[in-house]
Amino acid sequence: MRFTVSSTALSSKLNALSRVINSKNSLPILADFVFDVQGGVLHLTASDSENVMNTQLELTESDGDGRFCVGNHDLLEAVKGFSEQPITFEVDLTTNLAKISYQNGMFSLPVESADEFPTAQGVGMNASVITISNALLAENITRSLFATAQDELRPVMNGIYFDLTPEYLAVVASDGHKLVRNKILTIHSDQPAAFILPKKPASLLKNLLGKDGGDVTIRFDERNAQINFGDGELICRLIEGRYPNYNSVIPQNNPNQLTVDRLGLQAALRRVQPFANDSSNLIRFHVEGGTLQLDAEDYDFSKTATERIACSYNGQPMSIGFKGSSFIDILSNFDCQEVNILLADSSRAGLVLPSEQPENQDVLMLMMPMLIND
Repeated sequence: MRFTVSSTALSSKLNALSRVINSKNSLPILADFVFDVQGGVLHLTASDSENVMNTQLELTESDGDGRFCVGNHDLLEAVKGFSEQPITFEVDLTTNLAKISYQNGMFSLPVESADEFPTAQGVGMNASVITISNALLAENITRSLFATAQDELRPVMNGIYFDLTPEYLAVVASDGHKLVRNKILTIHSDQPAAFILPKKPASLLKNLLGKDGGDVTIRFDERNAQINFGDGELICRLIEGRYPNYNSVIPQNNPNQLTVDRLGLQAALRRVQPFANDSSNLIRFHVEGGTLQLDAEDYDFSKTATERIACSYNGQPMSIGFKGSSFIDILSNFDCQEVNILLADSSRAGLVLPSEQPENQDVLMLMMPMLIND
C-alpha cells in the first residue's frame, strides 16, 4: 500500500490525536495511531479505551486501501519538524514495516495489525441529540472546566453536567465550594435529558474546537456520547450517576449588589493573596459605601496586606470571607469589563454575574463563603 499526504496537515492531525493517548496504557497497542486508507481519504484514530478520537484528511495520492497501526511517539517526533512538503508512506503488511520518504530523506517504522486495536462502543438507537455551535460549546466548556472537582468519593462532580430542559440547556460544573451555571436559552427540548462529560474529553474539546461557524452534534445515551465536529469525531464514556440538584444551592435573594471592575479586582486579589494564610487562602471582603476593602493576614509569619478599590454598592456595610485563589479563578473565566457580586450575609453564598450577559445566555457563578473572625 502506498499513499502521499501533506506533512503539515498530517502533523497537525497527529498532534491533536496524541492528546487522547495516555503515557501508560492497559494495552500496548493503545500507544499507536490507527491509519485507515479508504478511497483516497486517510482516517486517523487514537484511543485510551474510554475516549476514541477520529479525524480524516484527503490524500494527495493513493494506490490502494488498507489499515495499520504505528507507534505515536517516533512518528510524531519525525514529522513535527517538517516544512510543508509531500510525505509518502509505503506500507508492507507482510513484513510489518512502513517506509516513509520525504524531500531529503526517509525513515522506516514497524507497524502492527489494526485488527488488534479495540473498537469504540457507540451510542444506542434511542440516543438524545444536542446541536450547538462550535464556538458556543468551546466557550461554555472553557468557562466551566475550572470548577470541576477531583473527588474519588463523588465521581459525578468530576465532570461537566449538560442538563437539557424544556427552557434551556444548562452547562454546570461544581466542586462543592464554587459552582458555574451557564444557561443557553436557544437550545431546549420537550424531552429532558442530561449527561456528565468527564474532564479529559472536555479538555480535548476545549483545545480542538475553534471559532468557526460550524455546528457540533452531540448524541448521547446513559453510557456514551458521540460528538461530531468539523472533520473529527470523539466517542467517550460518560460519568454514570445522578448529578446533585444544582439549582437548590443557588440563593434566590441576595439583595446587596456590588459592582466592580473585573480586572481591577482580579489584580488587587493577586496582590494581597500572597499574604493570606497558606492553608486557608482566606481573603476578607469588606464593602461599605463606594469602597471594597480586601484584607489578607497570616499571623504565623507576621504577614498582612490591605487594599481598597472603588466600587458601586447599594447595601448595608458587611464583611465576608472568600478563598482568594478560587475567586481569582472565577474572575478569570469571565470576559466582561465589570462584574456584579450579589451578597446576603457572611454565611450565605455569594453570586458573581457579568454586568452584561452574553447574547442568549444566562451565566452565573457561585462562591461559598469562609468563616471569618470578626
